[in-house]
Amino acid sequence: MTVRPATPVDRVLIAALFVAPVIYLIADVLYAVRGWDDSLAAVFHVLGATAYILLMLRLVALGRGALAAVLLVVGALGAAGNVAYGFNTIHVSLGDTDLVDASGAATLIKPLGLFFPLTLLLGAAVLRRTQPLWTVVLLAVASLAWPVAHIANIGWLAVAVNAALVATFAAVALHTPAEHGEA
Repeated sequence: MTVRPATPVDRVLIAALFVAPVIYLIADVLYAVRGWDDSLAAVFHVLGATAYILLMLRLVALGRGALAAVLLVVGALGAAGNVAYGFNTIHVSLGDTDLVDASGAATLIKPLGLFFPLTLLLGAAVLRRTQPLWTVVLLAVASLAWPVAHIANIGWLAVAVNAALVATFAAVALHTPAEHGEA
């Protein structure tokens, strides 16, 4: 096995481990302080959710086999749901219909939204072989607390969950070498 230096893509995906959770922490601090229909919080929400797409791709790259493939599919669905919830908040802040309360096609947002915390839980499963136990446990607990905080609109819990994600993914970024093997 040879080792090659990190590529620009590797560096972007590693940076996402720092950037995505910080942006999302800002979003949830704003939601907690300004309300769950705040447009500025929603802008950070959409940006953070988009950055989490890159973070998820980094986790997929750290994984192997079927678990990595499942994470890729679930992560794509979770990204769609997470971004959709951010845009839904922007719409609500403008006085539009809240898709969460609507019926018909609007109900698609609910299951898609649940794929995001499932993505985090699968991320913990991927990291269990390469990361310290505390990061895996903290990520798993955060993934379970995520829907509780966000469905019930519990601001302090959402902030705590995202603070845990900042710590977790920063540790993953620092613990994972920027170089990787090539077969």
